[in-house]
Amino acid sequence: MLSRLMNILRACWRPSSDRYAHTDSDAAGRQDGLLWYKDTGQHMSGEFSMAVIQANNLLEDQSQIESGPLSLLESGPYGTFIGIYDGHGGPETSRFIYDHLFQHLKRFTSEQQSMSVDVIRKAYQATEEGFLSLVTKQWPMKPQIAAVGSCCLVGVICGGTLYIANVGDSRAVLGRLVKSTGEVLAIQLSSEHNVAIESVRKEMYSAHPDDSKIVVLKHNVWRVKGLIQVSRSIGDVYLKKAEFNREPLYAKFRLREPFKRPILNSEPSISVHELQSHDQFLIFASDGLWEHLSNQDAVDIVQNHPHSGCARRLVKAALQEAAKKREMRYSDLKKIDRGVRRHFHDDITVIVVFLDSNLVSRASSAKGPTLSVRGGGVILPAKTLVPCATPTEANTA
Repeated sequence: MLSRLMNILRACWRPSSDRYAHTDSDAAGRQDGLLWYKDTGQHMSGEFSMAVIQANNLLEDQSQIESGPLSLLESGPYGTFIGIYDGHGGPETSRFIYDHLFQHLKRFTSEQQSMSVDVIRKAYQATEEGFLSLVTKQWPMKPQIAAVGSCCLVGVICGGTLYIANVGDSRAVLGRLVKSTGEVLAIQLSSEHNVAIESVRKEMYSAHPDDSKIVVLKHNVWRVKGLIQVSRSIGDVYLKKAEFNREPLYAKFRLREPFKRPILNSEPSISVHELQSHDQFLIFASDGLWEHLSNQDAVDIVQNHPHSGCARRLVKAALQEAAKKREMRYSDLKKIDRGVRRHFHDDITVIVVFLDSNLVSRASSAKGPTLSVRGGGVILPAKTLVPCATPTEANTA
């Protein structure tokens, strides 16, 4: 009892930005060096597990799971929202998405009084426009924010229907039971926008027929204009608005030739799936995981182990693969600090959402566990949710 009281007092006396980084509470998740994890929790349609490992000097991934009202109206609908925001160039865009996307979604759901593809698309658009406004405002003092962006993967479970929306190369994978064999197959639900994929390169060439160098191979990696691997994102305003592709932006981001149409776009690929009784679980993860694990490898790990701690187990498997590729021991990789760690792997965020068919099939107006969890942050009932202070760079995972 005394130790618990001391932990509470320590949290109260820390600076607000550090308050949630070192809690020993199971409810708020746990911290182990660069790793933050919440082994198990309950959402409206079953259990979930989360884990985040930091590699960059500043954590560029953000993530969240929200369960309860999906609108501002008491009449609903209710469901579960999952978000994975994989930043690049800095953490600002991912943090902005965390602060605004879900709130936009609730507002548009309230206006239409239902969940829909149109609601999700409008929420993405409003988030993109909001970040553009922020860049415009900060440009005179902080021009480099124009070169910060984020991939954005969203899942919404509502009334037995699953919506998947994606911009960038994070990924959502379904584990589906094959009853005749007992196997659980991996089914990728998200479309990706990485120019390493031939179809995405063709899409870019088709959208920019007058620019033969819209995608170039640089150091054996395909990149848009030699700069970025994804063709769609939130942010990256320097490749969408020509007025931000100039000084005082760093020279390495500035294009020699002016452009008339946006090079990147923020239009999400959205798909709708009716969940079935043999759909077992969903894995949402940033590209850092999929760089080291195949879809089926990830599904097998979740299927063959207890629910609790499965997200952390996926992170560990990815790190073991990263160590193996560099011919080093996993135990030695764990000793490498943030920043330097980025040479071995990226930030990795994983949310595993288990699907209880009895709960999934309930009407979207049915109420269930109400919660809000931020990856690396704090869990609170949604009705008492307060803005989560930005974690300090040294103490997030």
